[in-house]
Amino acid sequence: MIETVDDIKTIANVGTGTMGHAITLQFALAGYPVHLAGRGEASLEKAMKAIRSDAEDFAEAGLLKDGDTVDAVLARITGYADYASGVADVDFVIESVAENLDIKKSVWTEVEHAAPKDAILSTNTSGLSPTALQSVMGHPERFVVAHFWNPAQLMPLVEVVPGEKTDPKVVDITFDLMAKIGKKPAKIKKESLGFVGNRLQLAVLREAFHIVQQGIADAATVDDVMKYSLGRRWNLVGPIASIDLGGLDVFYNISTYLFDDMDNGTGPSPLLAEKVKEGNFGAKTGQGFFSWQGEDGKRIIEARNKSLLRSPEGRCRGCRRCAGVRHKYQGSVTTMTSTEHSTRADMLAHMGSLQQAAYVRPIEY
Repeated sequence: MIETVDDIKTIANVGTGTMGHAITLQFALAGYPVHLAGRGEASLEKAMKAIRSDAEDFAEAGLLKDGDTVDAVLARITGYADYASGVADVDFVIESVAENLDIKKSVWTEVEHAAPKDAILSTNTSGLSPTALQSVMGHPERFVVAHFWNPAQLMPLVEVVPGEKTDPKVVDITFDLMAKIGKKPAKIKKESLGFVGNRLQLAVLREAFHIVQQGIADAATVDDVMKYSLGRRWNLVGPIASIDLGGLDVFYNISTYLFDDMDNGTGPSPLLAEKVKEGNFGAKTGQGFFSWQGEDGKRIIEARNKSLLRSPEGRCRGCRRCAGVRHKYQGSVTTMTSTEHSTRADMLAHMGSLQQAAYVRPIEY
């Protein structure tokens, strides 16, 4: 019976794609045995190749646990060529298959039947309704969202979201598990499509697309404005604390005239729709708003990943928020000796010092 996070000994990840391989690695890095469940040997082989590459990046950055090696991390992962075998005899299942409600329902019908009766079941959906997924389950009370952000092995956030029938204890244990593997979990009070992160992201993107489409600025300029202003500020204190610091009266006055002039559409951006219609999906096809072809595209992605490995939202030794994994910035290790940042001011001061110590020039397109 799973009563606390300490009862979770073995993890199963269902799905071998971009998110699946990265989530598998995250648990293996934290010391958990992981069952990686796919639909065939070819998908498993591809996933393990990606896992090794990412694990080598962690090793190069000095972020493996003391005494660990890449081979030791990979030895904790066992591949299964079918879902039913992969989820047998585990304590926590996370699914990361295609972001399609019908596909996920079909997978969960199979997985719930094969998984142990007391295992916690979770989905990595980016925004689908957990209640809708629970509708095909015999025991929906043990089902919860654990939404990792891409790239999952590098981004700290995991949104933990209940469905209508989720047992609150399942939410608490999942939250504790995410913290235990070094993530920064956010416990969302109730479900909404897109949860919190993607609702914020799509609100920003709606206006960004509008700015480009109206000829106010091009895509590269929009990105520069975000990277060199809001991106840095929000990275440290978040948007709501940021306006507290700037003055609520100031932002109220701005809102009296600016909201009416902004895009308030409720459908997909025509600009985005045009790119998709043309088959320009971004890095995966080599062309989106920017070109990602050749060595330049590869260099940008590699630079982003290395920057995220060194980011101040990473982890620091001796800090409960950061689950005991050390920061390493350009050869220096930064620590905080208290078991937890005692106040918000302490935490912000700590993160501010890390930001200075680890400044990495934003990626240029």
